[in-house]
Amino acid sequence: MADVYALYRRLERRPLGRWAFARAFTTAAPYFRSVRPRVVAVEPNRAVVVVPKRRRVQNHIGTVHAIAACNGLEAAMGLLAEASIPATHRWIPKGMEVRYVAKSTSDLTCTATTEPAAWQDGRTDVPVRVTATRTDGTVTVEGTIHLHVTPR
Repeated sequence: MADVYALYRRLERRPLGRWAFARAFTTAAPYFRSVRPRVVAVEPNRAVVVVPKRRRVQNHIGTVHAIAACNGLEAAMGLLAEASIPATHRWIPKGMEVRYVAKSTSDLTCTATTEPAAWQDGRTDVPVRVTATRTDGTVTVEGTIHLHVTPR
């Protein structure tokens, strides 16, 4: 997707625009379709998606599977990266450190954030903070995804 952030801004206020954007996003990155992310916000240094709790993403105890939560976190991180990175650069994830701190018993709001300065000064490692939060506000997964950033 050429300019993900520009596409999101064009579609976000239209009827079904966020849904259409999420479909386009999961077509470009098909694995994300497995959690059916609902895009809530995309902007430089912040992105939010919701992973609905449904049978397909549950584990044996009826909670959202840890890897499904990580899939949502990585989707949010990818949207943040596309909206934040200078046009002269590219990115790829190089590692994820997460802690599972509570059971994921509801839909999960997956949020990714960075500091604006992380994208400047020729840095090659950009840490992205990620959290998955239940509908009652309890954080269930927290961590960092590290991006390797290089000039195109």
